[in-house]
Amino acid sequence: MSVSSSSMCGGGETGMRIVVWFRRDLRVEDNPALAAAARAGGEVVPAYVWSPEEDGPFHPGRVSRWWISQSLQHLDASLRRLGAGKLVTRRSTDAVVALLQLVRDTGATHVYFNHLYDPISLVRDHRLKEMLAAEGIVVQSFNADLLYEPWEVVDDEGQPFTMFAPFWNRCLSMPYDPPAPLLPPKKINSGNLSMCPSDDLIFEDESERGSNALLARAWTPGWQNADKALTAFLNGPLADYSVNRKKADSASTSLLSPHLHFGELSVRKVFHLVRMKQLVWSNEGNHAAEESCTLFLRSIGLREYSRYLSFNHPSSHERPLLAHLRFFPWVVDEWHFKLWRQGRTGYPLVDAGMRELWATGWLHDRIRVVVSSFFVKVLQLPWRWGMKYFWDTLLDADLESDALGWQYITGSLPDGRELDRIDNPQFEGYKFDPHGEYVRRWIPELARLPTEWIHHPWDAPVSVLQAAGIELGSNYPLPIVELDAAKARLQEALSEMWQLEAASRATMSNGMEEGLGDSSEVPPIEFPQELQMEVDRQPAQAMANVPMTARRRQDQMVPTMTSSLNRAETEVSADLGNSEDTRAQVPFHAHFEPRVERHDAIQNAEGPAPRINGVHQNNIFQQPQHHRREAVAPSVSEASSSWTGREGAVVPVWSPPAASGHSETFAADEADVSSRSYLDRHPQSHRLMNWSQLSQSLTTGWEVENSVQPNLIG
Repeated sequence: MSVSSSSMCGGGETGMRIVVWFRRDLRVEDNPALAAAARAGGEVVPAYVWSPEEDGPFHPGRVSRWWISQSLQHLDASLRRLGAGKLVTRRSTDAVVALLQLVRDTGATHVYFNHLYDPISLVRDHRLKEMLAAEGIVVQSFNADLLYEPWEVVDDEGQPFTMFAPFWNRCLSMPYDPPAPLLPPKKINSGNLSMCPSDDLIFEDESERGSNALLARAWTPGWQNADKALTAFLNGPLADYSVNRKKADSASTSLLSPHLHFGELSVRKVFHLVRMKQLVWSNEGNHAAEESCTLFLRSIGLREYSRYLSFNHPSSHERPLLAHLRFFPWVVDEWHFKLWRQGRTGYPLVDAGMRELWATGWLHDRIRVVVSSFFVKVLQLPWRWGMKYFWDTLLDADLESDALGWQYITGSLPDGRELDRIDNPQFEGYKFDPHGEYVRRWIPELARLPTEWIHHPWDAPVSVLQAAGIELGSNYPLPIVELDAAKARLQEALSEMWQLEAASRATMSNGMEEGLGDSSEVPPIEFPQELQMEVDRQPAQAMANVPMTARRRQDQMVPTMTSSLNRAETEVSADLGNSEDTRAQVPFHAHFEPRVERHDAIQNAEGPAPRINGVHQNNIFQQPQHHRREAVAPSVSEASSSWTGREGAVVPVWSPPAASGHSETFAADEADVSSRSYLDRHPQSHRLMNWSQLSQSLTTGWEVENSVQPNLIG
């Protein structure tokens, strides 16, 4: 539906009318764009455009779509209470075109919005400003997502930082503090929006509603609920955060990252309130609580750094930031990828984490490190596959943070983890789940196994396994890859990588600086086809008469604990019987040009391979062949919380108090982020980093004991 008459979509014919474009800032508190529009005194048209096609393969997954739908309802109710009439929603495949049409429909004279820093948004925002300026529309954009804008934090030479520690030290020592959070506007004048049409936004279909209902039992989206969750965390778990943050078997983190990702919670508010707590505890001599604040603020810093990295290196979500890693020969093995996703690797801590992710859309930050490290270093699968799966399944999926986390694990960052360092899941299990309660919760088939063997059941005596009702290779798999074999294979891959990197250096004869060559002719390994989830690509009006079943998205569904257990016991036989799995199946034929390698069969050290449902296990694992991606050297030219059972599933649930605090008002700073100006300021952004050029002012690494995955705040 297209409306061309401004009288149908606004108030009078004269005066200032401002469209406020909401995106990942779904709140009325500390929203600079909304606050500036309210202060301007004109009529305000709050708007949201749903255009997932623009995000390409990184359009929101099922759990993210559910969160957006709930948060938009909450935001709409809040705007109505402030007098804004309603939130105008539009469905489009092009947000810029939709906004331009809305401006014409409403007769708006201004458009306000808050910054985003991913490459797609930077390009889109610049295009929007150019098109609106051509129409004579005033456009203003604001910082609502960061403590400091990326261009404000530079080293002594005025260059962007390339390591986290000096970046965060500079943030903490800036000559001016981050702006204090803004109070919600007292009133918003929107004129008459009753005749301004909104599109019905469809975020779920019939097949997803049951799973989404389970999410609703565990999470409460909305900016006011986010405020309550923050208050609960500050008054409860924060004080003991330094002690409890490593415990995977309890809700020991803040659980704030989904609220921060969707902009329901202001990072500036979190920062200032935690600093206030830190000052109080410091004055009281409570050093443990003070250290808890320092560690939690560090996780805020990692989130800041993820946006900083994405802004200065916009290809960070698809290419390694250290040039030599583009030659690493990743293993293209869709079978191992499938077993990892389904929690059937044979390593209990890894499997428990993947099953929790499947069931709840959530993972403790320590477990995120464990499962991603196993994915990259033991299975040596392409890291972008793992990042994409996290994106599709996590409630707090965040492109910038996910890219930072996976690049860190892969060793693609100058201060990342060494690529040749393989963490033993058995040792990690006793470190983060010492009593085995986390594993028992998510792998019921191991529930009766003594703690002594819970993280390495393959070493347990036969009598212990029999007493626990465990038959390895039948109701719980043997390890799909032996760690010793994985270490040897990793060393071979690293040797091959360095050989290819040396060959590439030798061919550079045109003066191009070492390691900074264009790698565009070495394309990233494509995602398996089953990860290319479908998205509704037609406007809502055109889809009104299309049956829901015709628009089913091939996304994951959250099972109950009972169904998860049943699936774990029967999935292998279902695969052998060619039965349809409840999840999307990864095809064995993808569009790659791999170099074939042998597939390591899983052998029983004491005899022939075990049998699963009458079939030898080594035959199962030899069905598909995995391949190493052959890297080609480019040419010269190239609060109180509890774990609550919900319909058989176990999900983290907050029990926050109803009180909520607010901070003082602060005037919003305005800045113009455009892709053109940003590229002019940072021409090196599209080049790969070279190790020798990286700043070495501070070399503190991100040891796993002292760091978090940046998309999990706290």
